[in-house]
Amino acid sequence: MSLIKKELTEKSGFVMEFSVSKEVYEKAEYEAYRKNVKSISIPGFRKGKAPKAIIEKYYGKGIWFEDAINECIPEAFEAAVKEAGLDIVGQPQFDLVSDEGDIVLKAVGFVKPEVTIENYKGIEVEKKVDAVTDADVDAEVEAARKRNARTIEIADRAAAMGDIANINYEGFVDGVAFDGGKGENHDLTLGSGQFIPGFEEQIVGKNIGEEFDVNVSFPEEYHAAELAGKAATFKTKLNSLKAEELPALDDEFAKDVSEFDTLDEYKADIKSKMEQRNEAKAESEVENALAEALMEKLVAEIPEPMFEAETENFVRDYDTRLRQNGLDLNTYFKYTGLTLEALREQMRPQAERQVKVRLALEKIASLEALTVSEEETDAEYQRISDAYGVPADQVKSMIAAEDLNADIVVGKALKLVRENAKVSAPKAKKATKKAAPKAEEGAEEAPKAKKTAKKAAPKAEEGAEEAPKAKKTTKKAAPKAE
Repeated sequence: MSLIKKELTEKSGFVMEFSVSKEVYEKAEYEAYRKNVKSISIPGFRKGKAPKAIIEKYYGKGIWFEDAINECIPEAFEAAVKEAGLDIVGQPQFDLVSDEGDIVLKAVGFVKPEVTIENYKGIEVEKKVDAVTDADVDAEVEAARKRNARTIEIADRAAAMGDIANINYEGFVDGVAFDGGKGENHDLTLGSGQFIPGFEEQIVGKNIGEEFDVNVSFPEEYHAAELAGKAATFKTKLNSLKAEELPALDDEFAKDVSEFDTLDEYKADIKSKMEQRNEAKAESEVENALAEALMEKLVAEIPEPMFEAETENFVRDYDTRLRQNGLDLNTYFKYTGLTLEALREQMRPQAERQVKVRLALEKIASLEALTVSEEETDAEYQRISDAYGVPADQVKSMIAAEDLNADIVVGKALKLVRENAKVSAPKAKKATKKAAPKAEEGAEEAPKAKKTAKKAAPKAEEGAEEAPKAKKTTKKAAPKAE
């Protein structure tokens, strides 16, 4: 088995011829006979007992060829690729060139592209770290209070906004009940906006056990065309009321929900953690901006199989995450109406980005002669072991050191780009005022305009940001049946 010739073609393609010795082929041919003979019937012989030569005389000598060649190709091709020094991507196409003597095969496929990248040091990016305000901290504390709230039964007053009302209801349009408009023992938080506008407000003030009509109109753009814009009456009964009782905001609350003894210490810890999250988010955005810049600086003819292979990796990873949550792709497709092709199409842009950034960083690692020490490799194995709770020896059996080191060196390249980047805080936008024109020296003073009764609307100053536009209101769905 040896390389005969190789040729690199345009757009990162290659053509290579390699040989399989006659002896190796004949051995593979005999293995093909052994695997298939049990299913072959020849007159005069028991099924599976016919000699190889008899079968070849009956069906032709080429009966074993495809199986034998497929058996030979992997090892022969790998040896030829190593001899040629090619970095193959994707699955090549193989063709027979000659079967006279040694078998000669031709492989056509793609290699990793030649990459050029310049000016990867000194990339200018902005880093915006969101400040943590007292309101942010208070919102976190309030969320913790709600998580630790207890639900209490209400029996001594009428329904109020914020209560959890348990209701029975049935909707009618023009006196006729409609599909999906009935529910029993439905818990509805008043003020949540779960039902169509006006419904929840009409429960407020009602007492437990009271039966009443709720009169509303469906939105004009309601999803069920037969109900859109129609007036409806819901026959409703209030079964029970509950309310959430929040814990008191004091030191005892802090002790219950944290390791701190005082509320001030608890709030300080929340602020510190929020600042850390904001810093990590900002740093991630910086790395994303650097990645975008590297892609723009990358010059390479990237073969399509690289994008296809990375897209499949994304799909497999997604399937793995689904399985960890008790689903799989087929179930996911059933629920979402997506197809495998549609999922691939969604994953494709992210896969293309991954390929381009990886190529850029690999080239930078090469230009900078970045290497990985044995200690760094062992440390990364241990990090993966700790992260996934898998013994380090098992991790080593699953991930080849060569592949792991390739990832480590790419990480080093990204770190180098980050350390050499010019990172600045976003510049504050300032509104500039135009100075009033000065009267020329010696000129008469211009007459002053008379004041009008109504003031003109103020104009936006040059450079000032546009006022925020009013948000559109969204129409709520009708109550859903239990």
